[in-house]
Amino acid sequence: MTIQIPVELATGVVTVTADWTDARGGDVVIIAHGAGAGKDHPFLVGLADALGAQGLSTLRFNFPYVEQGRRMPGPAAHAIATWNAVVGWVRAQAPSARVWATGKSYGGRMASMAVAEGLVVDGLAYLGYPLHAPGKPEKPRAEHLPAIAIPQLFIEGTNDPFIQPLEQFEAVVATCQHARVAWIDGGGHSFEVKGRKRPAADVGASFAPVIAEFIGG
Repeated sequence: MTIQIPVELATGVVTVTADWTDARGGDVVIIAHGAGAGKDHPFLVGLADALGAQGLSTLRFNFPYVEQGRRMPGPAAHAIATWNAVVGWVRAQAPSARVWATGKSYGGRMASMAVAEGLVVDGLAYLGYPLHAPGKPEKPRAEHLPAIAIPQLFIEGTNDPFIQPLEQFEAVVATCQHARVAWIDGGGHSFEVKGRKRPAADVGASFAPVIAEFIGG
């Protein structure tokens, strides 16, 4: 079911489009897109469909800049406001459900920032957390992570340029209160593996059991 969710920004109220699939279970997984693609990227659709097959309700949504037809993300405050709005909408639909926030790259990082600022969810799952821009490990985006008290799952490719050197990334994870890493051997930032071509929807779907196990644990 496609819906419109209002988001209050400092510049006024906007609406974002979301796709809601109600499995009528006890858990909801909210899925955010990365910086370069909206909610309908095959990776995210494949993930949502596979999570639904696991009995989990899902919500995929766009950030405002995508709705406005822009290619580059807007202010972090807009993304954080959007996360608060979509979680609020889900809680209104399923007040007794546990709610889990997950996102590809940028979308996951924005979820973590929202949680650090007070958003209440039951856990965070990152699909390629962008620790720093490629080639710029001296500018990590991690200062807020140690303050997060809920469980965090980092799904990461060992060849992802956003987390090299791996020792730095592992040191950041070690500062978190309750976090673990699920490594994808040879995976890049979109979990592509050299010499192995798979449709993006299949790659996304392959992470559903990992996330379901995280939720179940």
